[in-house]
Amino acid sequence: MADHYETLGVSREATPDEIKKAYRRLARELHPDVNPGADASEKFKLVTHAYDVLSDAKSRQQYDLGPQAGMGGQNFGGFGDIFETFFGGGGQGGGRSGPRSRRERGQDALIRVEVELEEIIFGTQRDLEVDTAVLCETCNGSCAAPGTSPVTCDICHGSGHIQRAVRSLLGNVMTSSPCGTCRGYGTIIPNPCPTCQGHGRVRSRRNIPVDIPAGVDTGLRLQMPSQGEVGPAGGPNGDLYLEIKVKHHDVYSRDGDDLLATLEVQMADAILGTSTTLKTLDGEVSVDIKPGTQSAEIITVRERGITHLRGAGRGDLKIGVQVVTPTKLSHKEHQLISQFAQSRKSHPPTLAQFQQGLFQKMRDRFLNL
Repeated sequence: MADHYETLGVSREATPDEIKKAYRRLARELHPDVNPGADASEKFKLVTHAYDVLSDAKSRQQYDLGPQAGMGGQNFGGFGDIFETFFGGGGQGGGRSGPRSRRERGQDALIRVEVELEEIIFGTQRDLEVDTAVLCETCNGSCAAPGTSPVTCDICHGSGHIQRAVRSLLGNVMTSSPCGTCRGYGTIIPNPCPTCQGHGRVRSRRNIPVDIPAGVDTGLRLQMPSQGEVGPAGGPNGDLYLEIKVKHHDVYSRDGDDLLATLEVQMADAILGTSTTLKTLDGEVSVDIKPGTQSAEIITVRERGITHLRGAGRGDLKIGVQVVTPTKLSHKEHQLISQFAQSRKSHPPTLAQFQQGLFQKMRDRFLNL
């Protein structure tokens, strides 16, 4: 790589004014508006970069001293390591682990997905449209414009760190800090990719096919490895997490892997018994109402609930019976009911012995209405 002083045509002892004058003279000659040639454009970039380094007193000093600033290339060996440890001068990796990588892992993403109750009985598939970071197709993650590549940093000479001698009570101590010019990468990108502006990735929407297993419930998170956003400079993808929310259903509710429902039965059907066909979430089932069925009794239909999340088999469909007492009777219906009541030895309403099981069934059923 060309020496910055040679690029500007000045000596190493040049004053800031001399450096500025040299830059202005060359800029007038090489500026694309004046000299549109490709060679002139590249020379103009080199001149501009050289002026940026030499016009700042701190960066010029670092450039003049090189990566082993202030130590003249000396190496303290083990003592240097000890001093760096005690004085916190190691920076990232103590300046000995090499430059920092531009490629980093992408962030994880969280998406909330609503599913219907009937969809989780056997599981379902979804195509999710996700707004995320994807690999830049122009530079393929290199961050540099096509036909160009990152160049070694002039200040740290590719190490990513600047080392200095600091005088302390223990003598001269070597300290190391990330290079301010390349930000610790060891390279700079003079021609960033015009599509991603030098990040190696762009925002885009993409479709992701998702398999939602049977038996999931609200609050459950599903992990999809490497389906999150791509990292800077084409780094590995993060993970995608799906947080499930099961929508409310007007008829059915859930208790673990069991489905709960309430069946309204007319008084005459509860007394005499009957059969009926119910439309469930995955087809029809036949239900028998036994003669003398009481309110709060539970009819269980085996294996018609939700498929277990982990393992085989399904839960049950549990139907709570609610006997409907008519509130409006015709004159003839009233006479028939009266005759029925007179034919039986009726007893006035009385408190019965407390039944924990019956009370619990009624409470659970009405809480799930």
